[in-house]
Amino acid sequence: MIPKTSLSRRHMLALTASAIGGGLLTAAIPRCARAEDLPHLAESDSTAVALGYREDATKVDPTKYATHKAGQTCANCRFFGGTGAWGGCQLFPGKAVTAKGWCSAYNAKA
Repeated sequence: MIPKTSLSRRHMLALTASAIGGGLLTAAIPRCARAEDLPHLAESDSTAVALGYREDATKVDPTKYATHKAGQTCANCRFFGGTGAWGGCQLFPGKAVTAKGWCSAYNAKA
């Protein structure tokens, strides 16, 4: 004999309301920004110009930026937050910088 299970009307309405509410809540949660979704920082951006940002660290003018040393790139800077070719930077919120780039605010990772 199969046991009879029944749901009361009240219980069924509560379950339905919970499912709908959970779906709406999930849809309302914003997705986290990923580096590949961010627009790339242009060297002509006003903040980039102020910090001497270059997409290619080998093209930094050593007479203008005496603190620049060979091997310094965004990829090994503490402000860089990426693992690929492009990543976020704490100094340029909402923009992605290239891992092989450099700016005058470079600070080596510990």
